[in-house]
Parts: sequence; C-alpha cells; structure tokens
Amino acid sequence: MKKITLNVEGITQKQWTNFVLELNIMKKAWRPYGVDVKMLGPGIKKIIDWGNKSGDITKYRVLKTDDDKRFR
Repeated sequence: MKKITLNVEGITQKQWTNFVLELNIMKKAWRPYGVDVKMLGPGIKKIIDWGNKSGDITKYRVLKTDDDKRFR
C-alpha cells in the first residue's frame, strides 16, 4: 500500500468541493486497472454524495395535489 497526504491551504469552500470531486473522478478512472483509492477526511463522503446526484428533482420537492390545502 502506498499512502499520500495532501495539505491544501488557501482554498475556498467551492474550490475544495471541486478539488474533492475531481479526485473522486480520478479514483473512478483508476478502478478498472485494479487500483483501490480510499479518500479520508472531514465531509468528503458528503461532498461526493452531493456531487454524484443524478439531478432527479422529484424526490426533493413536494408534489402539489388537488386536495392539498397547503398550496391554496
């Protein structure tokens, strides 16, 4: 096993999110070649889950119905 530690300074939250998502793309690209990359850090799983959303908005919003009085 090989190990690398990255200390990133002077990066905004948006840049950090993009950086983590790009590392995840590299992780996925190397998987077919037998390379298993593990990424550890605070909030990384949450960032990757958010970045891999399919864009299906129906599961995130309330659908309006005729008998629903909240929308009248």
